[in-house]
Amino acid sequence: MKNKPLILVVEDEKPIRNFMCVSLEAQGYKCIDTQHGKTVVSLVAAHNPDIIIIDLGLPDIDGIEVIGMVRPLTKAAIIVVSARGHEREKVEALDCGADDYLTKPFSVIELLARIRVALRHSNQGRQPEDPSASVFLMKDLKIDLEKRRVFLVDDEIHLTPMEYKLLTLMAKYPGRVLTHKFILEEIWGTFSGNDTQSLRVFMANIRRKIERDPAQPRYILTEVGVGYRLADE
Repeated sequence: MKNKPLILVVEDEKPIRNFMCVSLEAQGYKCIDTQHGKTVVSLVAAHNPDIIIIDLGLPDIDGIEVIGMVRPLTKAAIIVVSARGHEREKVEALDCGADDYLTKPFSVIELLARIRVALRHSNQGRQPEDPSASVFLMKDLKIDLEKRRVFLVDDEIHLTPMEYKLLTLMAKYPGRVLTHKFILEEIWGTFSGNDTQSLRVFMANIRRKIERDPAQPRYILTEVGVGYRLADE
């Protein structure tokens, strides 16, 4: 078993790359790094990193293309860090296989939090996919997957079948941003830009039932223009 999780940092700006590696190693992680997207596949094959942190603006090949190349080859969580803040780039990166997205500038504290979430899911496995795990727990939220019942503290929350499907889908990927397209295809099997309004209505209904203050949600967080994330911190 590895003592130190290995993180591959893919960043073209040397000062930023060095800063990230120094900061991560100070927190007990081991780092390897590169500025070239074309070397990522060979580094992943040779070192099997636990986390891949990747910028999109690489000098030799676009980072989104790199994500598409390595996603079938590794179970490592892929965290994008990029100055590209447009919703289109975020959606494209996430749909290609990235697990999370941070827009530059970002704090080291936030990056470390996202890494901890990714490693926790990697180590524990995703609870609903584990046949032995019949209960999903997060803060005061409890989902009894066997009995298809949802509780907040000790109070049962009555969800419609569609609301339950949406909540349990998000529980499969806590901490990960799920795009509108991904959710709609998983739940309805189709995607249309017009369907996102219906999805917003369902999510608003779920929030009203599970959030103490729907205006300041603790569980279902909105990634504006991109999708939703079930909070895990």
